[in-house]
Amino acid sequence: MKKTILITGASSGLGKETAKMFFKKGWNVIATMRNTENGSELSSLEGVLVTRLDVMDLDSIENAVNAGIKRFGKIDALLNNAGYGAYGPLESFPREKIIRQFNTNVIGLLDVTKALLPHFRANRSGVIINISSIGGKMAFPLGALYHGTKFAVEGISESLSYELAQFGVRVKIVEPGAIATDFTGRSLDFSNDEALTEYQPFVGKIMSAMQTLFQNASSPDIIADVIYKAATDDTDQLRYTAGEDAIQMITLHKQYDDPSFINGIKSQFGI
Repeated sequence: MKKTILITGASSGLGKETAKMFFKKGWNVIATMRNTENGSELSSLEGVLVTRLDVMDLDSIENAVNAGIKRFGKIDALLNNAGYGAYGPLESFPREKIIRQFNTNVIGLLDVTKALLPHFRANRSGVIINISSIGGKMAFPLGALYHGTKFAVEGISESLSYELAQFGVRVKIVEPGAIATDFTGRSLDFSNDEALTEYQPFVGKIMSAMQTLFQNASSPDIIADVIYKAATDDTDQLRYTAGEDAIQMITLHKQYDDPSFINGIKSQFGI
């Protein structure tokens, strides 16, 4: 019997690439997105259900889960992929943008997960794959909001792995580095109030140096391959590093104490 995965944020980038990979591997795919008009390529594939899901809309979450179960009978895996990055000096962010970042990357992930837990618990099986980042293991300048959410995803996932194991449900964390998608475009919310003049030299240095981080970005299919490995891995492995740059950075982070590593980041960003 074919297995089925529900993917959030499948309209573009990593989510779309992962949906296509699982389809090619013989899975049914519930490809969810806020605007289903962006899912025409996926909807043409037999065995792929494109349906609306906004992680900040509880009704849409419930409807998407129910539609997936109705279509395929069972959901075997959840990929919590939807999210974006808010970067900039904290002082420059209005409160509504702070709340939106955490609602999307953290509360939305929890709501989608909660919606599927009764199904997984009843079936005594399932796997939850949460997209974190190397930014969930270390922090870069101007990323207080984004890194805050990804550190949260790490803690949420690790804790859930204990309580869900009794039901045969596995939790996996995928930690990519830079991905050659539109993260720096539609998936990036950059905030900078130029009236805060004291920050501007710092912001300029960070944004110039940030471009170099994406010179070694991994293609989405490389990250999708790691996601597939995590979804089909029956071991208790919790974390999966994805991308050569991520492997290098996490290895360095383990080798040095905090002051040494932070000084290395400062040097890289010229601050």
